[in-house]
This record gives sequence, structure tokens and C-alpha cells, in this order.
Amino acid sequence: MNKYWKIFIFAGLQFAASLACGQQIDIRSMHYVSAADKSQIVFDAAEIPAYKVFQLANPARLVIDISNARLSQSIPQPPVSHPYFVAVRSASRNKDDIRVVVELKKQVKARSYNTMPNKKGVNNLIVELAETGTQVAKAQTPAVDKTIKASASPAPKAAKQLASAEAKSKAKVHRHASERKPKAVVVAIDAGHGGKDQGAKGYSGALEKNVVFAIANKLKALVDKQPGMQAVLVRKGDYFVDLRNRMKIARAAKADLFISIHADAFPEPTVKGASVFTLSERGATSEAARWLANTENASDLVGGVSLGDKDDVLASVLLDLSQTATQEASENLAGKVLENFSSIGELHYRSVQRAGFLVLKSPDIPSILVETAYISNPSEEKKLLSAAYQNKMASAIFKGILGYFNQTSPSDTRIADANSKIRL
Repeated sequence: MNKYWKIFIFAGLQFAASLACGQQIDIRSMHYVSAADKSQIVFDAAEIPAYKVFQLANPARLVIDISNARLSQSIPQPPVSHPYFVAVRSASRNKDDIRVVVELKKQVKARSYNTMPNKKGVNNLIVELAETGTQVAKAQTPAVDKTIKASASPAPKAAKQLASAEAKSKAKVHRHASERKPKAVVVAIDAGHGGKDQGAKGYSGALEKNVVFAIANKLKALVDKQPGMQAVLVRKGDYFVDLRNRMKIARAAKADLFISIHADAFPEPTVKGASVFTLSERGATSEAARWLANTENASDLVGGVSLGDKDDVLASVLLDLSQTATQEASENLAGKVLENFSSIGELHYRSVQRAGFLVLKSPDIPSILVETAYISNPSEEKKLLSAAYQNKMASAIFKGILGYFNQTSPSDTRIADANSKIRL
């Protein structure tokens, strides 16, 4: 029997078995292989996985969706000197699938294929990349399954729409990060409430809008002092800003992060402690539907590419890609802020919480909401009115932001430039 038919039949049997038992395929590791004219991303899997590979432009990205699978360990980052890759990130999708996003230095040609298991029973999913001017051989075997209509070769209509969007985009041409003049990362700081909206009221009459504004200003001062970072206050005084406008202000400032600062309240005055929230999955899903339905809001959303004129499948893929990365980054940031909160006082929740706060629903900006303390608790109200405690809270949030950017920083920023020099 032809060896390619053997591969195809074996893949089909393994895929059918994995579906029948309902178990996720274990992706044991991932590594990089480079040669003079090509590079490979190699996934080591317990079984042959079903997958889909496609590319996005402006900026250049390679997306690998693996169905019914899980990662056994974190994905390693490529070396700074890699000819094609800037950074790699991963996230779970629909609870059962994995999405791996590779930030590229330039557009490349890609092919992908599975291999038969080796003597140790390891199956390889290989994604091979080469220069666009290089002839790429045909894949040895097709992917076992395609989970959505968008594929490595988009439908002509979708491909034409994406090409048109890229041509019309006002974004600068994507170049190698070292060719750009690095910019500062922007942190949007949102002091909750304001003006007619006083927020919660303390046991002795302190107002949430005032104490969180004081903390926001102290945080801004810390961010602005840090080389390569810049802070933007969503509200600069005691006035009301509605929730969706807070998101718009952050996007207009081209914010890389959004931090909303609040003080909690509860009828029982003994309740106390700080908390950190990110957007719940349900909130993200409902917001995605709203953005896709509202064409007026569907511009300049994903890398400067408008969604309003896209094929439904393509628009959904673009938005889902943006939201997945954003939620993953938000969780990372929230965890680092929570770690620093634990060193200065009691936590109300010892893990990151998720809720459908409207102010966190920007699909393309990592966002967290911090509850600094319970203003309804007399002792915590007293702390919130203290400049010393306000400084501690601002410092804890700032350290969390620093930890986040030291690990994950936009490739065209001064912080990323500094981090890459340190790694070298």
C-alpha cells in the first residue's frame, strides 16, 4: 500500500478514536528547527491532531489552531535572532482547543503536515516556513480536519476583502522591529466613577470617586517616571465619563493596557480585602457579537484592519484572534497585580476573579479592574484616605504592570528593545 495512504488511514483512525473517547490530545512539547532557507515549528503530540493553519497580515501573524488538544508545558519563545519569528503566544479556545499565534517579522510561505509516530510513539505536527520567493514543496498529507471555513487558503472573497483592507489601512508598513523607532508603551488608568457618579460611600463619608482618583494619579506618576512607559488618565478631574467612552479614550490613546481602579462596598462593615478582576468568557462572547453587529464600531479594531466590510467568517476569525490574545494577556497582568497586592494587605479573593464589567470589554486592549479595598469597612476606609496607603496600592499595581511588560511587551516598543538587549 502506498505509504501516503498509510499515513492518511492511520491519521483518520487516531482522530476518530480521540473523538470517540472525548479525551484531549496531549501536546507534549514544541520546539523550533531552522535551516538556511526554511524554519519549522514542531509539535510533539501523543496522537495525530486535527489542525488548521492560516496567516494574517498587518501585522504579519501565523495562526495554528489545534482541535481537541491541550499543552503539557508552556511554549518556549524563539531566539531574538530568529529570521522569521518575533514572539509566540498560546491560549485555549472553546475550552477544548488550542490557538498558537506566531508574530512574524515578515510574510512567509507556510506548509504543514503530520508524521507517522516514531519508536517512542510521538507524532509530529510540523509547520514549515520559507521566504515568499522560495518554492515550498507540497505537504506530505493533508490536515485530518478543518474546524471552520477559514483555512490556510482563504476563500477568494475573504482573501480579496483582506487584501483590500490592508491596502486601504492607514497603518504604517510592517517592518522588522529593529527598523522602527521604538515607542513608549501606553497605560490607560481609569479612576472609577466621577462627577455626579460618586461611587460607594464609606462608613465615615469618604467617596469612592475621590480616593480612587488619588490612587490613579499616584500610579500615573510612577508609570511616567519609568523609561519607555507613558500613562494616560481616562478622567483628569471630578467629572463623569460613561463606561463605553472610557474604552474609547483608551483606544484613542493607543493604550497597550487598561487599568480601572475602584473601591468596593458591602452592607456588612467587617468585609474587607482587595480583589482583581478580568472579563468573564460570557462577557467576551456577548461583546464580540455586539462589535460584529455594529459596523460603526468595527473599524481600526484588529491591527488597523476594519471588520465592517469583511466576510462573516473572516471577521469572526479576526475578532476571535484579537479577543483570545487580549484575554490571555489580561489574565497574565491580573495575576501579577494580585501577587503584589498580597504583600501589602489582606485579599478578599486570593485568585483572579472574572465578571462582565462593561469597562473591561475592549476586545483589543488587555484590561483589568482592581478593587483596592472595602470603603464600607471603617478601618479600610481610613487606609484609603491615607496618602501612605494610596502610595502602597499604586506601587503594587505598578509592580504588576512592570512584571507584565518585562515578560510580554509589544515588539515595537522601547521596553521590548531593552528586554531583547538584556536577553542577548
